[in-house]
Amino acid sequence: MPIITGRENVLAIYEKAAKKGWVIPCFCSENLTTTEAILTAASDFAKEKGYDGIPVILAITNRYDRRTQSAYYTHTRRWDIGLELFRSDLEILSRVFPDLDVMIHLDHAQHDTDEELLESDLSMYSSVMYDASVLPMEENMEKTRAYVRRKGQELLIEGACDEITDADGEIRCEITDADKCERYMRETGVDIVVANLGTEHRASGHDLHYRCDAARAIKARIGSRICLHGTSSVSNDQIKKLFDDGICKVNIWTALERDSSPALTEWTVKNAAKCGGPALEHKLIEQGYLTECSGTGNKSSLNYYTTTARQEIIFREMKKIVRGYLDLWYC
Repeated sequence: MPIITGRENVLAIYEKAAKKGWVIPCFCSENLTTTEAILTAASDFAKEKGYDGIPVILAITNRYDRRTQSAYYTHTRRWDIGLELFRSDLEILSRVFPDLDVMIHLDHAQHDTDEELLESDLSMYSSVMYDASVLPMEENMEKTRAYVRRKGQELLIEGACDEITDADGEIRCEITDADKCERYMRETGVDIVVANLGTEHRASGHDLHYRCDAARAIKARIGSRICLHGTSSVSNDQIKKLFDDGICKVNIWTALERDSSPALTEWTVKNAAKCGGPALEHKLIEQGYLTECSGTGNKSSLNYYTTTARQEIIFREMKKIVRGYLDLWYC
């Protein structure tokens, strides 16, 4: 199936998912390996469960200061080239996976540094998060409202009801309350709201704690129109109940990279000689980085020292991670 674009078509996918009690997963990517792992895992899941199409969103950030994923998509480090490659990969791969309703999301598009992109032709995207959360709330709403008026007829728009800086210039990290969220949605006209619900989206370390009570209070005001960011920090027990909390979409990226990296590290250490040759293995043993049990004496092997070999490890692990999330939401 071709990529789902056009506001009405995308809204129809969300309505269909809501009737089934499904939260639509939005996986961010910054390379082809991740992109293909997500689609492969989702397609395998759909086939096993006998589903005639399941929705899956692939997302990328652009000039978001926490992670400029479009720049990392290519070693040119040019965001425009990265975005073009990301979209092209999805356009081609979507033909291989006809059992998926693939949507492309532009995540954390910044109201200022991404202005050129935000005002361009976005017809190839399914949705965009207009992020003005670095501004005080009143300015945030004003700019978001103006953007919805310009682009809201073309595609689905998320807004960030999450005040990072208040009118006095103070940094904030408060849980979004229902009153503020209701007003934000009413006055901006966004389709989906991104709120601060205590995840790693805004919190860190010991402060991480998903606030389902805050989510349900917001749901009582605006319905199931909440996007949860920072889902990588939410426990599986809580993840199972996200739809009941009013969450219609979840964003995930950190877990894909964080939880696949250990497998690659272990594989590399255990196959040090095959990856880098016996001389390197011996050197690392002498320096104390490896132990004597690592001294296999194996010769380097083409099957181990190529980029393809390393990517295969990450690809396999990412598929497992994506599948784990799908098992929780698309039951």
